[in-house]
Amino acid sequence: MNIFIIFEALLNIMANLFNPRDITWLSFNERVLQEAMDETVPLHTRIKFLGIFSNNLDEFFRVRVAGLRRTMDFKEKIVHDAFFDAPNKILAQINDIAIEQQKTFNKTWKHIQKEMADRKVFILSAEDLSAKQKEFVKKYFDEVVESHIVPILLDENKNMPYLRDKSLYLGIALRKKDWMYESKYAIIEIPSRFVGRFLILPDEEDKKQVILLEDVVRAMLPEIFNFLGFDEFEAHAFKVTKDAEFDIDNDINTTLADKIEKGIKNRRKGRPTRFTFDKNMDKAVLEFLIRKLHLTKKDSIIPSGKIHNFKHFMDFPDIIPEKHLTQQRRPFLHPKFPNDTE
Repeated sequence: MNIFIIFEALLNIMANLFNPRDITWLSFNERVLQEAMDETVPLHTRIKFLGIFSNNLDEFFRVRVAGLRRTMDFKEKIVHDAFFDAPNKILAQINDIAIEQQKTFNKTWKHIQKEMADRKVFILSAEDLSAKQKEFVKKYFDEVVESHIVPILLDENKNMPYLRDKSLYLGIALRKKDWMYESKYAIIEIPSRFVGRFLILPDEEDKKQVILLEDVVRAMLPEIFNFLGFDEFEAHAFKVTKDAEFDIDNDINTTLADKIEKGIKNRRKGRPTRFTFDKNMDKAVLEFLIRKLHLTKKDSIIPSGKIHNFKHFMDFPDIIPEKHLTQQRRPFLHPKFPNDTE
C-alpha cells in the first residue's frame, strides 16, 4: 500500500480524535475563567483572574489567530497536513468559542460586581458622580490627564488613523440638540499607559468608590470638544487586536540588527485579528469603524460589555475587604465526567 495513502488516512484519524491545538488552548484559558467564578477564592483574586483571562486572550489573538490567518495563503494540502483541518474551519470555531466565553466572562463580572456592592465597593460611571466627585474628577483631569488627550475627528474621505495595538479607545458620536441631521465621529485613545486605569474617589457614606480612566475622559467630553459647538456626546469603548507575528527578512545583504528593526516596524502595520466593542455603541459609529478597518464577517468582531482591556484589572486597587472563607474549596469536574465521584 502506498505510504502517502497511509499517512493521509492517519491524518484524517487524528483530525477526528484530537482537537486542534488552538481550540485546546481556549479550553485552558476557560479554566482560568473558572477560577474567577469560584466563590471560595478571595474576591480581589477573582478579579485578577478575570484580568489574566483577558490578557491571555489578547495574546492568543495577536499570535495564534494571526498565524492561522496567514496559513490561509498557503496550499490547502500543506495546511491540512500541519493542522489536521482547514484553517477557516478552525477560525470559525475559535470565533464561536470566544463569543461564548465572552458571555460567561460578562456574567461572572456582573456577579462579582454584586459581591463588591455587598462589601460597599463600587465602580462608578461618569453619570453616577456626585457634585463633589465631579469637582474632584475635573481637577484630576485638568492636572494629570488632559496633557495626554489627543482627540481625532474621523472623516469618510480620509484614511483611518493608526490605532495602537493593546490600547483602549473611545468611539464618539458628536451631535447638536437643535440640529439632528449633523453628526461627527471622533476617537480618543485612553492614556492608561501614562496615568493608570483607576482613580479612587473620595469616600462617601463609608463606601469605597472607583472610576475608570475612560469614564474620567467621558465626563470631560464637553470640555474636550467645546470648540466645535456640539452639545450631545455618546461615547463607548472599543479595542483592536493586531497581528503580532514577527517576520525576519531573508535578504543576505542585510545585517541581523537591520532585519530585527524592520520586523519590529512591520509589526505596527499588522492587520486587525479581533475587534471588540461595547454592544451599546452608536450603530453609525460602529459601522464607520468596521468599514474603515476593512473588517468582514470572517473577522473576529465581538460585542462585549462596557469595560475593555480587562488586563489592567490585575492591578485593581486593594480596597476590597475580604470575608473569612469557611467554605472548603472543591475541585471542578469536567461536564462530560460523571458528577457522582463516590
